[in-house]
Amino acid sequence: MDVDLRQLRSFVAVAELLHFGRAAKALGVTRPSLSHTVIELESELRVKLFVPGAQPTALTEAGRTLLEDARQRLAEEELRRLELAEAAAAPAEFTVGFAPGVTLTKWTRIWAERAPDVELKVLSTTSTDQAAVLHDGRAAVSFVRLPVDRDGLSVIPLYSEVPVVVVPKEHAVSLFDHVSVADLADEHLLQDPDELPEWRDTATEVRTGRRRTLPPIGSIEDAIELVAAGVGIVIVPQSIARLHMRRDLVYRPVTDVAPTQIALAWLADGTTDHIEQFVGIVQGRTANSSRSAQQPTAGSPTTKRGSPPSKGSGRAPTRSVPRKAARRRRK
Repeated sequence: MDVDLRQLRSFVAVAELLHFGRAAKALGVTRPSLSHTVIELESELRVKLFVPGAQPTALTEAGRTLLEDARQRLAEEELRRLELAEAAAAPAEFTVGFAPGVTLTKWTRIWAERAPDVELKVLSTTSTDQAAVLHDGRAAVSFVRLPVDRDGLSVIPLYSEVPVVVVPKEHAVSLFDHVSVADLADEHLLQDPDELPEWRDTATEVRTGRRRTLPPIGSIEDAIELVAAGVGIVIVPQSIARLHMRRDLVYRPVTDVAPTQIALAWLADGTTDHIEQFVGIVQGRTANSSRSAQQPTAGSPTTKRGSPPSKGSGRAPTRSVPRKAARRRRK
């Protein structure tokens, strides 16, 4: 029923009160204006809604049918209006996705100072959904670990992360400040070798074709548990190792594995004032800066490296010292 809502309201008022004068007063319009509106509606529908000349005013059969439909449509419209008003009155929200290992505390604190009326929510992501949360609307911006599919996204690299190897506390690696992939060539990697080509191209088990099948590993927590059990090693960004560190494990930087990068991403065609404000906060801009969120992609990303990890426990190793690492044994 493609009828103007104003006409429907006018019709329903007359139909329920069965009096044009009282209906006009209830609607806050003049009686002639109300009569004209009803005549327009009858003309558009090509039916008589009120019995001509009836005293008191009476509905025709078509009028009674329209009254039921009109009440339903007006009720639906009122519900929609209330829902929109409720949404407008609800506190504003801004959701930030973040990859494991990313610490948001500094940025969320500044956001709370600059936008106290906009609640900031955080959403933990994985390597498989870190970009999906942007496309499906679960997050406005997301801290992602590169590489990521950049189709439809604006991406600003932020900082690099040192790769580290995680081993049991008694492992020979714990005696050194850092190791190379050559030092780890005889180890069993609990990851796809193609994810770490530097190790793959040096690994003994890959070169000899004796690499064992990986056990079921559903998450980084599963992999860490296997490392603690002595099944193998993992090479991960330092923040991931720190996040899952246990007393029976240690991690050491791997000098010749490429660092990973953390970046901030959002939908390229969906930049909002809140997104621009958050990007500005992450990039260290002041509250009064008007610089656009689209501009900071030029130039090299700022690199932040963690400080060298603490020395090992000093316990005697239960495995042989990795090749070449002996040269770096601490005095």
